[in-house]
Amino acid sequence: MLPVGLQLYSLREQAAADLEGTLKKIHEMGYAGIEFAGLYGHSPEEVKELLAKYDLKPVSAHISINEFLADIPGTVAAYKSIGCQYAAIPWLDEPRRPGHEKWGETLEQIRQIAEECRKQGLTLMYHNHDFEFEKIDGEYALDQLYATIPADLLQTEFDTCWVHFAGEDPVKYLQKYAGRCPVVHLKDYFSTGEKADPAYDLIGQAPRAKRDRSGFEFRTLGQGRVPVDAVAKASEEAGANWLIVELDSPPAGMTSEESVRESRKYLTSVGY
Repeated sequence: MLPVGLQLYSLREQAAADLEGTLKKIHEMGYAGIEFAGLYGHSPEEVKELLAKYDLKPVSAHISINEFLADIPGTVAAYKSIGCQYAAIPWLDEPRRPGHEKWGETLEQIRQIAEECRKQGLTLMYHNHDFEFEKIDGEYALDQLYATIPADLLQTEFDTCWVHFAGEDPVKYLQKYAGRCPVVHLKDYFSTGEKADPAYDLIGQAPRAKRDRSGFEFRTLGQGRVPVDAVAKASEEAGANWLIVELDSPPAGMTSEESVRESRKYLTSVGY
């Protein structure tokens, strides 16, 4: 059965205030590993010690492309020293996105990062949102990315919530990329179907003050539109090594900690 980790961004405020206490709670909830989105002011050595103390595996890290490009070898080495097996490019600024002026340049930069990761024994992944499901010459940009950069350099980290939100079946996408998806994001949401305004705030960018989310809400796993149990099973069948729970923001009436805890309980109830 696949182990379950947590994207630490889900509890980012708690981690920023008390990283050790937050890791302790995550362990007590039943999570086996951590995916990072920054180290909250701690050194790689300090983080590695805390993970060992609370028996949490350093699965992977979300690292912005700009952080990578500032020092590719050094950035890779830092997360490798913690013990991470994987690193993921988690998002792209609008000029870098498919169909925009820097898309071609970005593809080449991802290749350069991937080559350094492979050199140091780290596997690079790409974590999608829904904007990669724009078609370029009749093909989704996400598929173009994986066709352009081979699997021995770049693996997938499907965020199955955003695959679903984009109008595609996450189970079929996992089947399509079987053998290339070592880490899979589990996230749930409810939507009325209106998506005029993107539902996410990207790491490293200030939240938009006037975002209209009246038709969208993140949900605890099993309480939204994503068939989480089927996705988890498909992930296992596709050869994934980890399931990672991610909660961008809690549903109404719950704290992030409560939703993360209940999400873990749900996965236990369906055999994970």
